[in-house]
Amino acid sequence: MPDEPQTLDPAAPTALVSSAAPVTTAPADTPVAAGSAVPDRAGPWAVRLVVVGLVLAAVNLRPAITSLGALLEEVRDGLHMSGTAAGVLTSVPPLCFAVFGITAPRLARRFGAAAVVCAGMAAIFAGLALRPFATGTVGFLAASALALMGIAVSNVLMPVIVKRYFPDRVGTVTGLYSMALALGTSLAAAATVPVTEALGGGWRTGLGVWAILAACAVLPWLPLARDRGTRPRAGSTGRPTADGQAAPPRVTRSRTAWALGVFFGLQATGAYITMGWMPQIFRDAGVPAGTAGVLLAVTMVMGVPLAFVIPRLATRLRNQGPIVVTLGLCGFAGYTGLYLAPAGGAWAWALLLGVSNCAFPLALTMIGMRSRTGAGVVRLSAFAQSVGYLISVPGPLLVGVLYQHSGGWGLPLALMAGLMLPQMIVGTLAGRDRAVEDEC
Repeated sequence: MPDEPQTLDPAAPTALVSSAAPVTTAPADTPVAAGSAVPDRAGPWAVRLVVVGLVLAAVNLRPAITSLGALLEEVRDGLHMSGTAAGVLTSVPPLCFAVFGITAPRLARRFGAAAVVCAGMAAIFAGLALRPFATGTVGFLAASALALMGIAVSNVLMPVIVKRYFPDRVGTVTGLYSMALALGTSLAAAATVPVTEALGGGWRTGLGVWAILAACAVLPWLPLARDRGTRPRAGSTGRPTADGQAAPPRVTRSRTAWALGVFFGLQATGAYITMGWMPQIFRDAGVPAGTAGVLLAVTMVMGVPLAFVIPRLATRLRNQGPIVVTLGLCGFAGYTGLYLAPAGGAWAWALLLGVSNCAFPLALTMIGMRSRTGAGVVRLSAFAQSVGYLISVPGPLLVGVLYQHSGGWGLPLALMAGLMLPQMIVGTLAGRDRAVEDEC
């Protein structure tokens, strides 16, 4: 089969390469043959625009969540929200990611991945802009769900965009995207309260200001949305279709896909518990509230440099198992330290948990590496993230229940340390040099 890329819409001037591109087994970060990535007619401006779009999109994938966490008490008081409703609110993000993320492949087939990401950024903007005007819990939840819907489909399609436009630089571009995501996460967590105070407004101003950043993320995707070449061919077996293109696999038949989904879910569980409960753990141990917030920021900021390094390292290894085990051991050490001496070694535990949380960019990188075609990455990304986020939904609630009924953090921390073992096992299985097309 020739190595020339093919598009599904020859008339589209901005089409770059079909997501149902010919199968290639070249390593993710090695040069590919001329013509196997981006056709000359696309021009370098398109590639630069995609990079800008990826970075701005990644920065906007978490502020809707972490900005709310910073002002949750004020939001509860302002909307007269019950404790139960607030608890539901903290579990809405992973639930929305699971429910709406599964629709991303169908939308990408119909409209193209770039167009769906553009719509996702617009949904984030709309949800963040409407949320401050909510007068009750239901309206606030609806506006939040709109923003989270945009985040969900964009979450799934980011690895697809990377695989499509940068097939020879999956690790590097995934690292850049993951670094931007970590930066957006920590920026919203650290800056929401100071920005709110500086603007002299209440929680509505503090939450609404992030809509401006989301609006900026829509702009680079508008010209890219015309590219419909990302639509994969119909089919589900992974075998070539009648025109010789590889059909997307049924990833539910792949053991690697299931291992990757469970790995994604366990790392997401740890990340959401860390974001939601770590400051309280430190405060209950006698650490001042301000210091506890800084410790959480340190944990989040660790993802900025490591999110760029780990994906590049992962693409240079045939098996990512050693990285999975290293990150898991850091998480085990961090939770054990919180159990034994939460205040005495607070900075060390924050650093270790920050390293452990970098299992997220590793999981994204493995999604791009475990399928040979863009069509396969669409299916695998949607499956792994939807399964993973469903697994992570009960985690923060379970920790809260255990804390309430046991009267301390010993049992919840023992649970989190124990979950590192299955995370390392399934991550090692997912990290083997396999392609889901072969297993299907």
